[in-house]
Amino acid sequence: MKISRTSLILTSIILTLLALVALALVALATTLMPSAPSARALSGATNLEPTPPALDADLYVVRAYYDNYQMVNDLSTWTEPWEVYSDLGFVVLGVSRADLNLLQVLGFRVEIDEEMTRALTEPRPTGPETGVGGYPTIPGYACYRTVEGTFMTAEDLVTNYPTLAQWVDAGDSWEKTQDINVGYDMMVLILTNQNIPGPKPKLMITSSIHAREYTPAELSTRFAEYLISNYGTNPDATWLLDHHEIHLMLHANPDGRKWAESGYSWRKNTNEAYCGSTSPNRGADLNRNFSYLWNCCGGSSGNQCDLTYRGPSAASEPEVQAIQNYLRAIFPDQRGSAVGDPAPADATGVYLDLHSYSRLVLWPWGGYNTPTANGSAFQTLGRKFAYFNAYTPVQSYELYPTDGTTVDFGYGDLGVASFVFELGNNFFESCSYFESTLLPQNLNALLYAAKTVRTPYLTPQGPEALSLTLSDTSVPQGTPVTLNATLNDTRFNNTQGSEPVDQIAAAEYYLDVPSWITTTVPVAYPMSPVDGNFNTSIENATAVIDTSTLAPGQHLIYVRGQDNDANAYWGPPTAIFLTIEAPLAEETLTKTVSVPTVQPGEIFTYTLSYQMEVAGANTYTLTLRDELPDGLTILTDTILLNGLPAPELYNPATDVLEVTQTGAVTGAYALNLTLQATADPALPGTEIANHFTTTLTLDANPATQQTSNVATITLLPATDPWLALEKTASVPSTSPGGTFTYTLSAQVILTGTHAYTLTLLDLLPAEVTVLTETILLDGVPAPWLYHPATHAISATLTGNFTAFVQPDITFVVLVHPSAPLIPLTNTLTGSAWVDAHPALYGGDATVLVPVYTSVYLPVIFKP
Repeated sequence: MKISRTSLILTSIILTLLALVALALVALATTLMPSAPSARALSGATNLEPTPPALDADLYVVRAYYDNYQMVNDLSTWTEPWEVYSDLGFVVLGVSRADLNLLQVLGFRVEIDEEMTRALTEPRPTGPETGVGGYPTIPGYACYRTVEGTFMTAEDLVTNYPTLAQWVDAGDSWEKTQDINVGYDMMVLILTNQNIPGPKPKLMITSSIHAREYTPAELSTRFAEYLISNYGTNPDATWLLDHHEIHLMLHANPDGRKWAESGYSWRKNTNEAYCGSTSPNRGADLNRNFSYLWNCCGGSSGNQCDLTYRGPSAASEPEVQAIQNYLRAIFPDQRGSAVGDPAPADATGVYLDLHSYSRLVLWPWGGYNTPTANGSAFQTLGRKFAYFNAYTPVQSYELYPTDGTTVDFGYGDLGVASFVFELGNNFFESCSYFESTLLPQNLNALLYAAKTVRTPYLTPQGPEALSLTLSDTSVPQGTPVTLNATLNDTRFNNTQGSEPVDQIAAAEYYLDVPSWITTTVPVAYPMSPVDGNFNTSIENATAVIDTSTLAPGQHLIYVRGQDNDANAYWGPPTAIFLTIEAPLAEETLTKTVSVPTVQPGEIFTYTLSYQMEVAGANTYTLTLRDELPDGLTILTDTILLNGLPAPELYNPATDVLEVTQTGAVTGAYALNLTLQATADPALPGTEIANHFTTTLTLDANPATQQTSNVATITLLPATDPWLALEKTASVPSTSPGGTFTYTLSAQVILTGTHAYTLTLLDLLPAEVTVLTETILLDGVPAPWLYHPATHAISATLTGNFTAFVQPDITFVVLVHPSAPLIPLTNTLTGSAWVDAHPALYGGDATVLVPVYTSVYLPVIFKP
């Protein structure tokens, strides 16, 4: 069809008029979300018939499908996508009704997420609420403190822990610059042990600079509470506060946050000079107002009503001025002025800006699509953070361009390792998700950040020290302690490319004085590889700590690992506590046996003696425990405690003799136990060792851990022949149709060479069938040992032996499929004659195997 020039002109006029109508709609919009893209953005319009939404709302959460990524970049000039799904070709964002139409005019295919839209616009509870920690919380969200609740928490931390916390004023919010009776101070919570002098490396965190993002401020507050409450009990929290500083601006946009607490989707500050003093779209986007790369790269808007309005000039907003001034005050300038200048590899400090949402870890640049001069180190640390919180680690620009942002300033102006965490799945995140998932994941990431602040471009490239254990965490001075740790160089999030890993080259530990201290010379103690070589990227290491010179009290042990990279990177330390006990009492513990050697059946006596010397008057609890060895028969009526009968102290089921005494003691205390026993028949020369232990508590304080004393006797050759029997089953229980193995053992003992006749009889349960082909006598097939008529295994064995004879019989039985669910009990009996004299009999041997129902779970394979 031929189109006339006049038709083309008319079409052009219509398109222009429609574009003007769209711009008029933008100017009239009065919702929270921005509504004014530039005229340049309209040049890409391809759909001039927007579809009206079925859902009536002031704010719509939509999925906007795009044809090319430039459309996403254009969006960032006037709004900010909440989520970017580049693999699926859409972004998630919030828009007004006018902007909903405009997205379609701009060529996006738009789908409204009605569930998220309703969640953001549904009515909120009104009035103050009290939630976490008893502080004021956002109505409907008991896990998120209000600005006032957050500030009250910080003030309480300072009151309760004055040597660990400070609360300082870094500036004013916009509203307070207009009237000192309204608005807020830009407060910073500083955490460090003020009794340990610096200088100390620093971690700075700003939170919720976009007001509607609930989780960042609460996460920072919980981080502060974790460090403070665990000081002195958690070794890592302790050394972090001793040797590092944590600076937390818990609310970086307090004026805007008060609107967001009422349910408004408020992003910017509340500066009334922009977009009309009462407009819900007023204010500047504080994260587009920082002076470095301000208005440089198409990553912000010049329209005052847009979400990403950058302000009239760089750092025009008082909140941004406060943050910039504070960063410059605590961090040195470590980078040149040119965009391509690197920070030195050993630059210090980490700056984190916490946002929500999108589950991302981002780093500079946001304004340029090229990496920074420290790009490789940023990538390494970003992938490490993302290992802990399972987020996607990328350079900020990979999503869309941004300019005038926090992290571009932190790195660009000062060379500080600067990152953004985009937390979770929603601006108004549910409390259940925050508590169960977001908080624990990101606490670990924040702790790792705090560990690496000394050299964040170097330390993350070294291995982590994990799973520290001690053979005993509290010991008397001089007791050797074994230290174990795992060194791991592999813990990175590799969803956006694989981080190189190296083999472990070394591991070492420090006692109380960590590696970086210069006022006292730190001593490195090497650790050894458990498998003999450091040659993989995950290694277990061990060392024995000499405690002979350690003073009583709590000690910190720092462990770190080194990789075999050409730069030999040391990773961050992990610590563990070791307590050296102060002696509260002088104790003496002895155990003796009346004879050094004994024959089977001969009676002998154990004597257990305990003495204690204490200073002054004390209350005490003393437990003496004697775990009696196998091979003894205890004569319970001979047990005496301080000369008085005490048979109740012996538990035959556990073969343990135990006594607990409590009371008051001044000066000396003594306790004595005696008991008699006989030795069961066993091979001549067998040693029977008996360990006696005690535990003492004085005035409710553990005075000692267990102390051991040993008495040993040796079994002599028997003067009379002995017969001992044993019967075992290969399984603790079985089921109908199951099979298992019985083992019958006999032992005839007498010194010298003798002739013997040994008779064994095992009457089997009626519920089993003997698989005769499995019957073995000392490993040789012996099916003739089974007698079907009596359903028994029986044997009469003759021959000669020297010192002892020990035949073994094994055989497999099948449990009848119809067997009742009862215990299968059978007993091995026997007799022996040695040189025509009967042997002493040690007793029958019985074994019990319960029969239980089998449960089968079907496995269904689907095509």
